[in-house]
Amino acid sequence: MEIRHTTNPTDVKQYTTERLRQEFLIESLFEQDRLTSVYTHYDRMVVGGAFPVNEKLALEAGDTLKTEYFLERREIGFLNIGGDAVITVDGETYELSRLDVLYVGKGKRDVQLASKDKANPTKLYFCSALAHAEYPTRKMTMEEANPTHLGSLETSNERVLYKYIHGDGIQSCQLMLGVTSLKTGSVWNTMPSHVHDRRMEAYLYFDVNQDARVFHMMGEPSETRHLVVANEQAIISPPWSIHSGVGTSNYTFCWSMAGENYTFTDMDAVKMEELK
Repeated sequence: MEIRHTTNPTDVKQYTTERLRQEFLIESLFEQDRLTSVYTHYDRMVVGGAFPVNEKLALEAGDTLKTEYFLERREIGFLNIGGDAVITVDGETYELSRLDVLYVGKGKRDVQLASKDKANPTKLYFCSALAHAEYPTRKMTMEEANPTHLGSLETSNERVLYKYIHGDGIQSCQLMLGVTSLKTGSVWNTMPSHVHDRRMEAYLYFDVNQDARVFHMMGEPSETRHLVVANEQAIISPPWSIHSGVGTSNYTFCWSMAGENYTFTDMDAVKMEELK
């Protein structure tokens, strides 16, 4: 498990492109028959990916968490972005189709990840946050995630928002997770932008064409920067940073949050004229 520390927004103004990428971009999450993860000191979130083809992969604490098992003091959400997945939680099996989500709460000891068919393997993206209360394991399909249609083609942001883990959906301690899919011809997400100083956010960009890229906007509103992101790469977004993106074609992204507040309305909008 890779460890990344927090950064000072004043110092970030001096970062080169390569330093920005080292701190905030996760370039490789899905390696065959491996579980890859990054522990960020922003709200202690763990961002990871599992690509089981020939073997089952176990969710383990390793040396980083200093706990007996991964979910001893944590909760986790899994999003399937590949073929059908089979997740076993303390002996109980859950099957996930593409864009299904499984939430597993604090206290579950044995979590095994596998593909239902190795000819069409799954790719499981996951985010884990600290938890001080136990909530039940629950699966939610894409159809159950209350799809919300937003934006328009005229403003290049026609999209569908799927909310999975949140106050009115799958209950959790502090983790929130959803998916936004942009329609053909639309490329912008989260613009006008905002910040939420009381919680961090992670983005996974996927369904990005091989020859396409997403320009992820970050930084303080008065000192914006950008990261060029390819398919199935993730972003760590600090609480002090905006988090918007524009692609060279349409794409899909998973957003997840952890921190102080458990509500979508905890954000500070940034007026267009304030962006620099």
